[in-house]
Amino acid sequence: MRIVNITLFWVTFVLWNNVARAQTPTYSNEFLQIGVGARALGMSNATVATVNDATAAYWNPAGLLQIKSDLEVSMMHAEYFAGIAKYDYGTIAKRIDTSSVAAFSVIRFGVDDIPNTTLLIDPSGNVNYNNISTFSSADYAFLFSYARKLKIPGLRLGGNVKVIRRIVGDFAGAWGFGLDAAAQYDYKKWKFAAMLRDVTSTFNAWSYNLSSDMQSVFQATGNQLPVNSVEVTLPSLVLGFARKFEFKQNFSILAEVDLNTTFDGERNVLIGGNIASIDPRIGVEAGYKNFIFLRAGIGDFQTTTDILGETIHTFQPSIGVGVRFRNISLDYALTDIGDQSVSLYSNVFSVKLDINKHPHK
Repeated sequence: MRIVNITLFWVTFVLWNNVARAQTPTYSNEFLQIGVGARALGMSNATVATVNDATAAYWNPAGLLQIKSDLEVSMMHAEYFAGIAKYDYGTIAKRIDTSSVAAFSVIRFGVDDIPNTTLLIDPSGNVNYNNISTFSSADYAFLFSYARKLKIPGLRLGGNVKVIRRIVGDFAGAWGFGLDAAAQYDYKKWKFAAMLRDVTSTFNAWSYNLSSDMQSVFQATGNQLPVNSVEVTLPSLVLGFARKFEFKQNFSILAEVDLNTTFDGERNVLIGGNIASIDPRIGVEAGYKNFIFLRAGIGDFQTTTDILGETIHTFQPSIGVGVRFRNISLDYALTDIGDQSVSLYSNVFSVKLDINKHPHK
């Protein structure tokens, strides 16, 4: 077990070191791609066109204009990799007037109590367990959101200012800054949306603070010392369209399709290209009396090869359920963050509270 702990630490640290120094835009700030809110996760993140609560601050800030109260609070908790990683989200949305809404959100994805075994063996070659300490590796995002209704009927615009803070114990840290722009448009029974993430690219500036003892360990084990660097997240675009079908006896079905488009080179998604790659997401929500909801979705289509070199296609399914009672909504989602052959299901819970509920036209 001691050797396992040491090995796990080194694998974690070296992998992080390589990623942090790579300075490549591909897959940067990936914790911001997971998604928030059990409702959206239960629909495989197909929600940019229909999101209408406080979680719109993340998915599409233009949707904040559809909150049902003067003040709305939403919180979520999830655990990944058998509880090793904790993922938490909270937002508060405040209606300014009938035409504008502002929101503030916090996201944290972190692994805590990681054993630091770099000084386990002292310079004399003796094993000293008192030298083992722990640290946390955590990513934070702070979103300042604003949405406004225009004079054009059915058109809503919104945007985010993002501040990123990434911490790896006392060894390294990064500050980042970025912008998002978004829109929603209602046309008859259809809903359309566009979410442009990292409009001007998001920059993370990394700095490192390794003690002389740790530097000696790096050199003795043949690892290269990390240097200060800048990590860039290129823009991406999500286009969505949806429609809600109403039936008798208070039944309804909402269906949405989103097209997540990246511009950082070819990816192993359903539609890959040198200029742009498109990853579709499909989500469905069935509701009864606007009280109980059943959800399902598929997304993250991947095109890979097996050990024989043959092309295979995989996707990630998800399901969820929700209950809305007066001013409280409770949602649950079961999502697969692996693929069909290696399933890594995570339980996600979220709650939404409407405060000072008054209808706004």
